[in-house]
Amino acid sequence: MRTLQRDLLKTVSFAVLHFAVAFGVAYALTGSLAIATGIGLIEPLANTVAFYFHERAWRRVDGGDSPRNNAAPMCCGLLKAR
Repeated sequence: MRTLQRDLLKTVSFAVLHFAVAFGVAYALTGSLAIATGIGLIEPLANTVAFYFHERAWRRVDGGDSPRNNAAPMCCGLLKAR
């Protein structure tokens, strides 16, 4: 399978899994289909947006994706010696 198709399929399958888990947990806690559906739709969407900004912040911490970046990788907030 080509990489792009695989990545798209993996993304869609993860989204379905995330929606299902969010719905299941919300339904188990509330017993309400309406509330569970709302949470099952909103939480994964909010999490996806938050993850985008999380990745952007980590790109700044890592110094970007530049191959010229020779900084040591971060681990537990400390620079590792190379």
